[in-house]
Amino acid sequence: MKANNSGLNRRDFLKVSGMGTLALTLSSTGIFALSSATKSFAASTSKATDGFGGFGPLVKDPNGILDLPQGFQYRIISQTGNKMSNGDLVPGNLDGMAAFEGPKNTTILVRNHELGTNADYPVNGKNPWSRGAAGGTTALVVGPNRKVIKEYVTNSGNIRNCAGGPSTWGTWLTCEETRDLGHGFVFEVNPLDPENEMSKTPIRDMGYFSHEACAVDPTTGIWYLTEDNSPSFLYRFTPHDRSQKLGSLQKGGVLEAAAIDELPLSSASTFRNGQTFGIVWKEVKPERAKEDATANGCIQFSRLEGAWFSAGAFWFDDTSAGDGRHGRIYRYFPSTNTLELFYESAASNDLDMPDNITITPWGDLWIAEDGPGNDRIVGLTPEGKVYPFAENQLNGSEFAGPAFSPDGKTLFINIQDPGITFAIWGPFARRNAARQRAMNHAAPPVNLAPAVSAKLAAFAEDQGMSILEAAALERHGMPIS
Repeated sequence: MKANNSGLNRRDFLKVSGMGTLALTLSSTGIFALSSATKSFAASTSKATDGFGGFGPLVKDPNGILDLPQGFQYRIISQTGNKMSNGDLVPGNLDGMAAFEGPKNTTILVRNHELGTNADYPVNGKNPWSRGAAGGTTALVVGPNRKVIKEYVTNSGNIRNCAGGPSTWGTWLTCEETRDLGHGFVFEVNPLDPENEMSKTPIRDMGYFSHEACAVDPTTGIWYLTEDNSPSFLYRFTPHDRSQKLGSLQKGGVLEAAAIDELPLSSASTFRNGQTFGIVWKEVKPERAKEDATANGCIQFSRLEGAWFSAGAFWFDDTSAGDGRHGRIYRYFPSTNTLELFYESAASNDLDMPDNITITPWGDLWIAEDGPGNDRIVGLTPEGKVYPFAENQLNGSEFAGPAFSPDGKTLFINIQDPGITFAIWGPFARRNAARQRAMNHAAPPVNLAPAVSAKLAAFAEDQGMSILEAAALERHGMPIS
């Protein structure tokens, strides 16, 4: 994550102008009309595309905050410096985030705050791990009307809570992006039991390094972790207890770093689009993970950021890698132990410095940018095509923490500074499990791949499945027409 160095601060402007609580709706005549009841910006009521390759051009937000495609609108649901439900002020530097299903059709958001030891708006917890450290996490209980019911601190006393990852049992792993002042660990946060003893207990076996994000493989219980440092390494953590239950991670585990199997190669800088490599994992000591990974000749990336696991594949990005330093997207397949460079951005207009990521309900990868200028949310399709979904008009302030509600109808996202959490909704594409699998399937070696006719390829496309799935059905006697 980058610090906002633009000098721009829209927090006071938003409060004075009331832009966070007024709506601007684009009418059929193209005139923007104020409405204090809607409390959102609607880009238009026109029907958007199905999302498979984008939702169309972005409409300029007259508030000067967030441009979205036609048919989409947003609401500001939380803002740094405003009062939370207990009277405390919303902390600053909003970052990584996850969404969990709550009672009575609510969504529970757990949100990071990337703060150091001094902050205008610190996380004021009652049970901090380290006094004087301003970072931590908060939770927001959001109703079906996309308004906050409750907002509270869930963990405190950390430094630079950057990203993290949701567990399969409803907790959030928040990661410290530092190795200063004895900080640099992963903590587990339970939004239903805030500021408990677990939230202030570092999971030391997950490593002492400049953490960024993490994601769990739900079939094995193994976690994958990225390091935001230069050079950085890709790690995996195999818990001693892989039951994926509350308290299992606190029992420790084995930490390893990724290395190339076939070649005496330790730098990812020479990788090219579509190139795949066999991976081996080399054990490292948690307290000296970076030093051991370096000594063991593990893969050195430029600066790793976002992480997400979906349908058998682990996705992560290298924010400043590639010939133009615009960033790369990788995917790793545990089943075949192979790493693939899936996409390298050739220009800043395509994708510029990818950061937090998520897989959408319909199967595209969505990426929050962290580059100079106006950052965007960029979609990446299974075919390797990119498209913009949103653009942040607060110049120099990054997007962070994209997370879809459990029903897939709302995207929650942060702008780090001046510190805004948005709810975005509109004609999102429907859930598409086949497309998610297409995004994440590992192609077999050419000599083992099935022979695919044009008829079979057309059938797969028509049925919304991968070619491998269609070939398997044909092999088992299903008529393809």
